[in-house]
Amino acid sequence: MAEAERGGPVGPPRAGSRPAVALAALWLLAGLLAVRQAAAVPRLPPARRFTGLAAWAGEHGAPHTHGSLYDSGRFTGTPLAGLVLRPLTDAAEHGFGVVWTLSTLSLVVAVALVAVRVFPDSGRMRRGAAPVAVILTLLSLPVRNTFTLGQTSVLPVLLVLLGCCRPRIADRRSGRTTGVLVGLAAALQPAVLLFAPLLWLTGRRRAAIVTGATFAVSTALAWAALPDDSWTYWVHHIAGAGLGDRPDGLANQSLHGLLLRLGLRGPLELGLYGLLAAAVVTVGLRRAARYARDGQPLLATALTGCVAVAVAPTAWQHQQLWILFAVAGRVGRRRADRLAWPVLVVLVMTLSSTVLVAPNPVLGPVGQHAPLLAALVAACAVPFLFRSSALWDRPVPTPVAGPQRGRFRWVPLLRYFKRALNRPNLLLELMLIRVGYWAYSYIRAQAPDSRALAESHGRQILAVEEFLRLDVEHGVNHFVAGVGRLADAMDYYYGTFHFLVPMLLLGYLYWRRPATYRWARTGLALATLVALAGFWLYPLAPPRLMPGLGFIDTANGPQDLSHPEFGALTELANQYAAMPSLHIGWSLWCGVVIAVVGPRTWARWLGMLYPLMTLTVIVGTANHYVLDAVGGAAVVAAGFGVQYVLTGPGRGALAHGGIPGARKGDEGGVAAERAPVRAVG
Repeated sequence: MAEAERGGPVGPPRAGSRPAVALAALWLLAGLLAVRQAAAVPRLPPARRFTGLAAWAGEHGAPHTHGSLYDSGRFTGTPLAGLVLRPLTDAAEHGFGVVWTLSTLSLVVAVALVAVRVFPDSGRMRRGAAPVAVILTLLSLPVRNTFTLGQTSVLPVLLVLLGCCRPRIADRRSGRTTGVLVGLAAALQPAVLLFAPLLWLTGRRRAAIVTGATFAVSTALAWAALPDDSWTYWVHHIAGAGLGDRPDGLANQSLHGLLLRLGLRGPLELGLYGLLAAAVVTVGLRRAARYARDGQPLLATALTGCVAVAVAPTAWQHQQLWILFAVAGRVGRRRADRLAWPVLVVLVMTLSSTVLVAPNPVLGPVGQHAPLLAALVAACAVPFLFRSSALWDRPVPTPVAGPQRGRFRWVPLLRYFKRALNRPNLLLELMLIRVGYWAYSYIRAQAPDSRALAESHGRQILAVEEFLRLDVEHGVNHFVAGVGRLADAMDYYYGTFHFLVPMLLLGYLYWRRPATYRWARTGLALATLVALAGFWLYPLAPPRLMPGLGFIDTANGPQDLSHPEFGALTELANQYAAMPSLHIGWSLWCGVVIAVVGPRTWARWLGMLYPLMTLTVIVGTANHYVLDAVGGAAVVAAGFGVQYVLTGPGRGALAHGGIPGARKGDEGGVAAERAPVRAVG
């Protein structure tokens, strides 16, 4: 492969500088994650710890080497992998777990550091990338799965990186070393044999031949040492394809597993699988060879690994680490687009399918097959840039509003972030919105939900409202409950408009007013974060869950409030997250945004009526108190206030039209006062 780029000598950062502090913080985080992983795995229950090494567990959990490696059906490694593990079986069970975990941890850190050394960037960036690479690798699902199962899947990755990403030296020793390393990796993970054609296509034919020879010799030696297990692995289970979980289960993220899940069986499935695999191998390896010749060995290695994940008969989670390395590729003309692909890969490789995509019949299968889809698009479709491209180091810059004076001199403006004016990357926005909403739902569900505390806070709220003469909830609730159609309409409004209106408004802003979209969505996100703090600090029972006060739950019917676990409703979500009311918060946010962007006065007034209608609904359905609405308004004000301090005034973002470098329609023809604009390269 082409020689990996090496950055020039870079001295250590100055003590006390911001880069030095950030770098130290990253290394500290990486160290804490490593310590946590090393401590957590051996402490798991025996039934959940090192399940892939069940072949080595004898009486009382102590490792042994008697019997077949594949008796349990859980060990999916090659016979050579079994020989590699044999020296560890002399230790006691506890010592075995510690040694195995520390050894795996060392391999993971080595993989991350080797990958960083050939990352196509400057030495300055590489220094900061090292702890980030360690953190991402430790957090990735393949590595976490490897730690838990007790697999050797990290070792083949390290061997391939050392072999394929080494600086090219025109001598025979280099070819032999590369071939031996990749051949040993293939003997541990047969799909790695796909790197031999890559070596051949990139002119390293000696290394390709040595790879095949090393694989054959290693497999033969293992066959001689373990003939029965070798027959079981290579013949009975067809290169290990019959080991582990069911091949048609979701855990098998390969084309073969996908076709089986679609209901195909027999010769038809095998024929279609063969055609698809041949197409992916042809396209993927040709692309990998081009990027290797372009001086991007890490990307070429990642694409070949993605091909292996897609075409292998079984691609379990611990074998998918190759996909993570695809973050090395650069995609996109605009600087604003550069993060979309790395963030997508990191999310796919660190989060479960239910976090990535809401579990529903339409989009659920996309999340369930996210690793396979990521491997396929990386190997065959994503238009990674070549180093010769003019956009490699000079992407289209992001136009930003110049500094503006604050409205209030007594408010210190940090201006930590520049206010961008162009349309953000849609894929990146959708991913962050989905993950952000999942995090919001998770944190809200984990907030304190003590019934006694929540009800005591409810009595406090009612006492304050009575003192202020704001306790109108009971009368409004009974009036609404007495009018059946009105109650049904409010229940529908409460359950639907809360999400629908903000989503539609965000969609309109993104398409017609992108700079305003950035301002609006940031304020909404910050307001929601502030609201989460309220849920934690002040759990509050809504009126409909306050016993003995006569409130009517118009949506869910009567609840048995005398029972400690009243109704199945409390199992769905934290019902004591009433303060502040995000129904009011989000509706007020909508009203403010509509008042800002509305083209007519009547539209602006209509927008401001929306939070008033929402206030009537939340009180009439007994879901919130009046003071909850005050809290919702407060968090919206806090969200916009924090944004104001961090980014400065938003007049330029809201009023600027004709943005340089932006796509048509980026500001919807708004041509009010024009703020200074400059590009951030």
